[in-house]
Amino acid sequence: MPAEPVQSLRERGAALLTVLLLVAILSVVTAVALERLTIASRMTRNIVSADQGRAYLLSAERLVAIRITDLVAARPDRTTLERGWLGQPQILGVPGGTVTARIIDRGNCFNLNSLVNGDDNALASGTGGLTIRPVAIAQFAGLMRLLGIDARTAEQVAVAAADWIDSDSVPGNGGAEDDFYSQFDPPYRAGNTLMGDPSELLMVGGVTPDLYQRLRPWICALPTTALSPININTLLPGQAVLLAMVAPDTLGLDRARQVLAQRPAQGYGSVAAFWGQSPLAQVSAGVPDEVRNQLMAKTRWFEVMLAANLGGDEVSENVLIDAEAKPARVVRRQWGND
Repeated sequence: MPAEPVQSLRERGAALLTVLLLVAILSVVTAVALERLTIASRMTRNIVSADQGRAYLLSAERLVAIRITDLVAARPDRTTLERGWLGQPQILGVPGGTVTARIIDRGNCFNLNSLVNGDDNALASGTGGLTIRPVAIAQFAGLMRLLGIDARTAEQVAVAAADWIDSDSVPGNGGAEDDFYSQFDPPYRAGNTLMGDPSELLMVGGVTPDLYQRLRPWICALPTTALSPININTLLPGQAVLLAMVAPDTLGLDRARQVLAQRPAQGYGSVAAFWGQSPLAQVSAGVPDEVRNQLMAKTRWFEVMLAANLGGDEVSENVLIDAEAKPARVVRRQWGND
């Protein structure tokens, strides 16, 4: 058999290499296409799960609002820890997963927006000014001192936070307004309106990430300028610092803990009964009426933390419910984690 010409062998070798190269290219293209298809399928599933989860959470909002309405109606004169509603996870089964709801008393915190005076109705209509409230500045500074923050920093941050919210551009003693923030890179201006979220405090002069993390469990930004409405019937012993901040120089943390530990199981029917206790009688005489009325026997603001778990896909939201409305209604909604 005659030998095959060298040129023919080379042509067959080149053809084989071309085929192998095409196979390799097609393999890569197929792998990329499969990867993109997998990613697209996963994204589609996530979008569907997110939409479904949000629909479940919106439905859960209504159920929780109904429960809060019933809770408030059951004892119109007070909100207590009875019925085990505070902080306890409530799990509801839904097609494909579960929805978990946890209710907390959102009045039991320092309301950053109480640092100013203002008419809530006027503010809602876009009118009305905000002026600093010295008693709330003293409470905020007192809260920080009770948490171990040095007095000078506490006073500076409290005044600066009030300056951030008030309507004018004149800084208070140790405070900060636009002239201070314009020196930053990038520069920015003070809010000059109510805070929408506690994280806004991070923009205030003197507030570091570390200081904010220490304050975060104790602060909130309610949609009102009212002094922080502390509920004497739901405040836990571990939250005694919030009671002590009401009169930080006279009440004290130890006495606040003692009073909470002695609270009747059925709670107090009135704030007057609370202030009338022997450990508080002397303190009460020196407390202004504005501060005495700051304490409440019932709760207006409830925060509900909702989470939907659908086969490993999670969607969460926090809602603020106003129980003073009849029926209770959602006034603020935040998707995702804090």
